[in-house]
Amino acid sequence: MQKQAVVFNGQEVGIAVPVETRLKFIAVRFSVIDLDNMVFDTISEIRRAIVAHLANDGRQTITSQ
Repeated sequence: MQKQAVVFNGQEVGIAVPVETRLKFIAVRFSVIDLDNMVFDTISEIRRAIVAHLANDGRQTITSQ
């Protein structure tokens, strides 16, 4: 496994870093900072967590900082 950019709605929002057999999410956008350092099984799981987080936060899109 290699580091991968996590792109959501056309913008890079974080990096997925391999940790053993899983992926640690490193947030690079404030809108997803609450997910920083969480560990997931797949990139798709990270994206689902981002969607759920933004929906719970009342945001529908990610804006430039």
